[in-house]
Amino acid sequence: MPPAKQRGSPVTDTSLAVRRKRDVVAVVGPDALTYLQGQLSQDVEVLEVGGSAETFLLQPAGKVEAWMRVSRLAEDHYLLDVEAGFGAQVVARLTRFLLRTDCSVEEVEWDLVTVIDAEASGFSPPVGGLALPVEWPGLVAIDLLGPSVELPDGLAEGSPQDWEARRIAAGIPAMGSEMDSTTIPGATGVVDRSASFTKGCYTGQELVARVNSRPAGTPTRIVRASGSGPAPPVGSEVTVDSDPAGHVTSVATVDDGFVALVSVRRAVATPAEAMAGASPVSLLGV
Repeated sequence: MPPAKQRGSPVTDTSLAVRRKRDVVAVVGPDALTYLQGQLSQDVEVLEVGGSAETFLLQPAGKVEAWMRVSRLAEDHYLLDVEAGFGAQVVARLTRFLLRTDCSVEEVEWDLVTVIDAEASGFSPPVGGLALPVEWPGLVAIDLLGPSVELPDGLAEGSPQDWEARRIAAGIPAMGSEMDSTTIPGATGVVDRSASFTKGCYTGQELVARVNSRPAGTPTRIVRASGSGPAPPVGSEVTVDSDPAGHVTSVATVDDGFVALVSVRRAVATPAEAMAGASPVSLLGV
């Protein structure tokens, strides 16, 4: 049964429903909370049932294993949803330290439908699942996550490319594009919303805390960018005043040109006008 739009549903003429592929990992059992609290950068203890938050899963040395969302489905039932193709990596990392712990960690086949330009209050959760708000600069959406999710009635269906353009414009990083196993969390631009500095210890915490305490920041950072010409390919070198400044990590064509995410060097001040390959581009900052 599709999630029904409720009376007074806050949707707009631009609202789109997009099917997205995410890998989902279930962590279930009496020790699930305690275990995740020691493995994730987010403060899992403060999550209420039905709540969610972005989080890092880090390597022992502090680099990124995965950036994902943690949601609390029930008292001892948590879900981790991550970019498609990274679920097995999350399972492998979590089970590596799963010793004398009464909880299970396994991938599950769940659906995800994102309703762009709509607020969570306008939709009911899918049966057995969750309705999760998505709020970023210039983007308000709702993720309908569940064992089986149909497209909501009365909404136009968008494409994965529609989501990709909005993701990039909002500055949302993605595993495999803006970060991988060599990435320092501080270089992603999402530590403030993905890590707690008041909870107890967790694996990889030392590097996060050390970088956060340094005014200079990390050697690189992710910034939003846009241009009105042809979209540069991912990987294109970005220059400012002919000096190397970084490279394009994600790009999407939009009606008036393109939007992009760019990894820039620490010394690059933004906003700034730059070149991405042969295309002029405006570096917009975080």
